[in-house]
Amino acid sequence: MWHGRFKHDTAKIVQDFTQSLDIDWRMYEADIQGSIAHVKMLGKTGLLSPDEAAKIESGLHQVLAEIQEGRFTPSVSLEDVHMNIESRLTEIEPLGAKLHTARSRNDQVATTTRLYLRSRLQSLSNDLHELLSVLVDNAQRHVNVIIPGYTHMQQAQPISMGHYWLSWFEAFRRDEDRLKFALSSMTDCPLGAGALAGTTLPIDRGMTSELLGFSRPTRNSLASVASRGYMLDYHHFASTFMIHISRLCTDLITWNSQEFAFIVLPDEFCTGSSMMPQKKNPDVLELARGKTGQVIGNMIDLLVNMKGLPMTYNRDLQEDKRGLWSSLDTVEAVIRVITALLAKVDVDEEKALAGFGKGYSLATDIAEFLVMKGTPFREAHAIVGRLVAWCIERDMAFADLTPEQWREHGIDESVMEILSVRESVKRRDVYGGTGFAQVEKQIADARERL
Repeated sequence: MWHGRFKHDTAKIVQDFTQSLDIDWRMYEADIQGSIAHVKMLGKTGLLSPDEAAKIESGLHQVLAEIQEGRFTPSVSLEDVHMNIESRLTEIEPLGAKLHTARSRNDQVATTTRLYLRSRLQSLSNDLHELLSVLVDNAQRHVNVIIPGYTHMQQAQPISMGHYWLSWFEAFRRDEDRLKFALSSMTDCPLGAGALAGTTLPIDRGMTSELLGFSRPTRNSLASVASRGYMLDYHHFASTFMIHISRLCTDLITWNSQEFAFIVLPDEFCTGSSMMPQKKNPDVLELARGKTGQVIGNMIDLLVNMKGLPMTYNRDLQEDKRGLWSSLDTVEAVIRVITALLAKVDVDEEKALAGFGKGYSLATDIAEFLVMKGTPFREAHAIVGRLVAWCIERDMAFADLTPEQWREHGIDESVMEILSVRESVKRRDVYGGTGFAQVEKQIADARERL
């Protein structure tokens, strides 16, 4: 045993319970990266001779090669990725026993996890950028396509489908900001914080920070090993992102149903039924929506884990990565499959237009027409509300009304000139609105922001 404090080996049942190899083995490359920076620093500060530092670094590169080539099988008896790598290093080069000089597993774990998570988030950032690009491309494809817009799942006003896609661009663009914030919370390097109080040995924390691509060493050794705020920053991004994905999926699932039928999903992203030959099920969208709870649950898991912990490190925190890896893998898979699906989604404009039915979604246009004639809005609202009720009683559409009937309801018959969904969308030419010209400007702005 490497612990001199104990007379007896750890019981196997305890080894199996306390090991974290199943959680942290995926971080082997980041762990070796941190160790190489650490040994370079030990060599520079004189805690190792140049020859010792060179031999240990060479041994670390050999361990990395053995892992990558599948020639090194880790052992659960060594608890985790860190001890497995150090043990194999010492077998290759006995000087490896000096590697842990001025380092604790606490600051080692904190550094390794940040390095690994930073790499994964940079990859996620690229994936998210691709999703944003597809949404802008969809907006361009569908600028002039008109669909019903909804509030309370009730038909509200006509909108450009391009405007709809850009609404999700805005949501995911804010998620991108959250992801960048999560990355920015990992700019400080914990290596050198030791178990919790630093070290009496003459190390150079600035050197290891620079070698590992951090901006600076962490400012407080206690916080360095105790904090998991950077993980929570990621979880906040992931949970919000998945909520947005879930809502988008619900829209597309609903609009793809036969009752709506104006969204056309690509065949290769749908499945059939084992019993009903006619079915084309939106399984990808449903599964993405279904995975949202898992991601949110992983954030809650870490929050609850941390809520009662005293300063500084506690073994509870070994469980911080189980939900983190699950969330990372889920978000990565979701973002890639949804991006690929969205690139092939199409709109059946004819069915979308047919969905407007009696045309009551133009009621606000009529009220605003009256406002432009000098009628106070509340009065105009009441006039059009009574008109809608009158039409519903007679199963009439706005388009069925004669000029005389318009006048009978106190509305000038010239209103008939604006009663088309295309005219309605076109006239919403206000900054941020759904007017076609405005959507074109929004697309140009989105491309510039990308």
